[in-house]
Amino acid sequence: MTILEIVAIAVGLAMDAFAVAVAGGAGGRLRHPRPAIRLAFHLGLFQAMMPVVGWYLGASAVALVGGVGRWIAFALLAVVGFRMVAAGARGGTSDAAPGPDPSRGWTLVGVSVATSLDALAVGVSLAMLGVEIWQPSAIIGLVTAAIALVGVAIGDRLGRGWGGRVEIAGGALLVIIGLRILVAVP
Repeated sequence: MTILEIVAIAVGLAMDAFAVAVAGGAGGRLRHPRPAIRLAFHLGLFQAMMPVVGWYLGASAVALVGGVGRWIAFALLAVVGFRMVAAGARGGTSDAAPGPDPSRGWTLVGVSVATSLDALAVGVSLAMLGVEIWQPSAIIGLVTAAIALVGVAIGDRLGRGWGGRVEIAGGALLVIIGLRILVAVP
């Protein structure tokens, strides 16, 4: 898997975090650098940890699935992607309205976990493909943190309406990556 493909997956995965960041920025809750950085850091950290967890779960299953690993990877990415598209079409997820301050306490933990669950499936997919996890995990975390910071910065200007559209684009990107994995020549 190339760096460009990993970055594309990272961007797709970061769309939920972007929606949370835009909503937080649009709500005026993250106007100072400290809460904005705290939110971005935690979103990136959880997004980096979940593929590792998924990879370790998936690596033990690789021997059991053999040649159907590509199909499993495609199915996982497609399910995640279509779920993101559906959530975006409905006007975003409940993650987009995280509560009073998404950069503190259990709200921070909740949005960090909720926005990173898709990365768990990606970790399983990478294990099925035999891809080492550390580099993709670091890239996914860094890209998510950067995109979350951008989301906070532009949230006041763009408002909450963009969250759903961006989530649709991220979901479509994951489905496209899944298709590329499916049709790639070994």
